[in-house]
Amino acid sequence: MIAERIAPQTVEELAQTLAQCNRDGLAVTIEGGNTLHAMGSTPRRADLAIATAHLNHLLAHEFHDLTCSVRAGITLAHLSEKLAKHGQFVPIDAPLRRKATVGGTMAAGWLGPRRHFYGRARDFVIGSQVTLPDGTIAKAGGMVVKNVSGYDMSKLYIGSFGTLGVITQLNFKTLPVPQRRRALIAKLPEGSRPRVVPQIAALAVTPAAACCVEGFRKSIDGEDGIDGRVFILLEGSDAILERATRDLRSALGRAGVPETIIIDAGANESLERVLDAQIASVGERSITYRSLGTPETVEQRATEMRDAANRSELFTDVLFDVMNGDVFLRVSQRDSRAFAEKIEAFDDELCALDSRRVIVAGDAPIRSSLDAWGTPPEAIEKMRAMKERFDPKATLNPGRFVGGI
Repeated sequence: MIAERIAPQTVEELAQTLAQCNRDGLAVTIEGGNTLHAMGSTPRRADLAIATAHLNHLLAHEFHDLTCSVRAGITLAHLSEKLAKHGQFVPIDAPLRRKATVGGTMAAGWLGPRRHFYGRARDFVIGSQVTLPDGTIAKAGGMVVKNVSGYDMSKLYIGSFGTLGVITQLNFKTLPVPQRRRALIAKLPEGSRPRVVPQIAALAVTPAAACCVEGFRKSIDGEDGIDGRVFILLEGSDAILERATRDLRSALGRAGVPETIIIDAGANESLERVLDAQIASVGERSITYRSLGTPETVEQRATEMRDAANRSELFTDVLFDVMNGDVFLRVSQRDSRAFAEKIEAFDDELCALDSRRVIVAGDAPIRSSLDAWGTPPEAIEKMRAMKERFDPKATLNPGRFVGGI
């Protein structure tokens, strides 16, 4: 239970508060948009929550140099709107972009479906400002694309779940906004998906995103066939999109898919609905897992995870990323009591299938009793040593990260 929440107006105020908490032995949680609040473990202690809501400014946009600098509390949507005025963007894909903050998304290390196309969001970071547990304001990098010799400290905090420091500023490389975006959605007839997946992977023009979906009927555009449906996003010039569309429809036709719906005007919104579905909960009676792996094994893992859930008599919604290999599995039941009775046995079976699966969403009370991270990585002792070095009093998000860090 958090005793108090504060939202500092300045970085200096945040640093002073954090330093005082560190001296007093108080445990602090960090809040951005709280969109990924159910990802990872519940902190062991939480005496104070520090929100970055007021640290939400675009500090600089050097559009001629394709760089920008932002406070960590700016939302993904606000950042996109600001950069779009000069025809630029940073490819940070995450759910609920109107609420999700840049700092929170980066601290969670969220991986988006366009990373095979543009690179990971962390690859665009060229500088940072972080407040350490003792109140020290540390800076790394700058506003120049090639400015690092040695270890890039900015990358250390990305994906650390706020356990090493509070991200207060990030500098990014930017990209020109694609000339056009187009979404294509198709029902998959029975037996067609095993043919569709390799056809998509072999396209001459690489899709910006490609996912197979089962369920998520109220969240993601389109309707399921017997084998679900496929969502594909194309980005580029008019000529590229027209060629890619012809090639894609031909490839789907060869795989036995008779019809494809094309969405031009609403392509951005269609992608957002896919992202939002990745963490969409069904009241207090669902949990969503994410499995990371290779594109070569993605369909097999998705099938095995779904079948395990069915054996536990749980309802399933499945989304898997053809290009990157991610699987999202949401399991649910008609009521929270029935869900609680079945989820633990399923979780054990899922761990046996994928020891590194991660819980990314779910408001079911039983979530806190499940292992959110699975088997710790081989580097866990080095990670614990890093936590001890940066935060010896365990002030920041104690227990939130993998291995109880």
